[in-house]
Amino acid sequence: MEALSSLADGFSVAFTLQNLFLAFVGCFLGTIIGALPGLGPSNGVAILIPLAFTLGLPATPAIILLTSVYYGAMYGGRISSILLNIPGDEPAMMTTLDGYPMAMKGHAGEALAISGIASFIGSFVATWGLVFLAPVLVAIALLFGPAEYFALYVLAFATLGGLSAKNQAKSALAAAIGLGIAMIGVDGQTGVPRFSFGEVHLYDGIDFLVAIVGLFAVSEVFLFLEHRGERSGPGEDKVKITGRIMPPVSMLKDTAGATGRGTMIGFVAGVLPGAGASLGSFLAYAFEKKWSDKDKSFGTGNPKGIAAPEAGNNASAGGALVPMLALGVPGSGTTAVLLAMLLALNITPGPLLFTQNADVVWGLIAALFIGNVMLLIMNLPLIALFARVLLIPVRYLMPAVAMISFVSVYGISGSTFDITMVVLFGVLGWFLRKIEVPTVPVVLGILLGNAMEVNLRREMTISNGDLWALIDSPISIVLWLLAIGGFVFPIVMGQIRKKPAGISATEKEMADPD
Repeated sequence: MEALSSLADGFSVAFTLQNLFLAFVGCFLGTIIGALPGLGPSNGVAILIPLAFTLGLPATPAIILLTSVYYGAMYGGRISSILLNIPGDEPAMMTTLDGYPMAMKGHAGEALAISGIASFIGSFVATWGLVFLAPVLVAIALLFGPAEYFALYVLAFATLGGLSAKNQAKSALAAAIGLGIAMIGVDGQTGVPRFSFGEVHLYDGIDFLVAIVGLFAVSEVFLFLEHRGERSGPGEDKVKITGRIMPPVSMLKDTAGATGRGTMIGFVAGVLPGAGASLGSFLAYAFEKKWSDKDKSFGTGNPKGIAAPEAGNNASAGGALVPMLALGVPGSGTTAVLLAMLLALNITPGPLLFTQNADVVWGLIAALFIGNVMLLIMNLPLIALFARVLLIPVRYLMPAVAMISFVSVYGISGSTFDITMVVLFGVLGWFLRKIEVPTVPVVLGILLGNAMEVNLRREMTISNGDLWALIDSPISIVLWLLAIGGFVFPIVMGQIRKKPAGISATEKEMADPD
């Protein structure tokens, strides 16, 4: 009851003309930023921080503006993922696996609607979780040490094989490439450059923006150049946009379970400091694939493959605010930027925040509810417009994709070296696609590799090099067992499925040699 009373006070703070306008502006700008390849919520929030100071906004309106950008960017990331197979940000990567195939079947409008509804539900439930479950979930998050986090990342990589390719060996190869790329740069513990080959620009490692834009966007341009006039894609006659924009009720019912499971998984992943929306989206998709992919339709345009990761990444966005507000520990890269903003406004997140700055906290939470509804109302009517992107001839669309990709990277880093790296990653992505190696595990390896290494080395330092410390707690043991099962189970099931098929094919050949 006390939480509901505080939330009511928060709505009285948020329901002013200025705050409602800032929430709308933040949602609108966030959606645009999220849709642009590679920008993502953290860059969007960082870009708009100077605007908040320039306007001289007080603490509550400034935080409302930036968190609205945060939620809007999480929504917007699905647009380019579904329509162009180019993730708007890292959490949207998993949406490409089923979103783009569904769009290529002529169901772009339905795919966008499912993702929008799942995003709304994920964010809405996560915000209620922020209201009621913050103390409990923070206590759970505090049980995770370096060993538990390392086991969690091992679990993520162990299940890579069954997600984005039928060949588990190729997925493992792709993940290894990603982990290798993540090791480039100065070693944070010893200060020694690794795999930089004397190039100063590589001392800071490979920027994730460079990798994601190159592997997805630029490689798509290279494929177009290779097969110009032959390759089917957006704007080709084979792609038709159906008259249906909103999915049928039967499809919404079918994806309801996936949305609910993705929301729960994503919220818990968001609460874990440092895990973030990317891991939440990944785990939501992985779990849903194992739970409901009975007909092996994931990766071919299954609506559940859209609902689960979209609910997961948006729930993670809300969950990541829990440790930031309650502990002062950012749950993701974007909340780290928001944390810096709070500190710049002389507001110290932590256990005392809810008593010393109650108006800021509860006004922020109320604004999240308002912004979430605004995003749903804003996005659903625009689905038909977004879907029309597929009707643009590919010879016009691909140059625009290339221009946006290069401008996005250069606009953030201001480095021509990063432009060169984008092209190199584009070549790598093109080559991997030619040999049918999935690019998603590469990007996940780059994304999670540093955190995985940091937690491993931290645990080794604490335990004085004792490897048994990695399985020294019930949580880590459970995670390791799940990781082993997640890696071995697809291999065993693959062998079981192949054996009857081989016998059947042999018998058929013997019966009918012709």
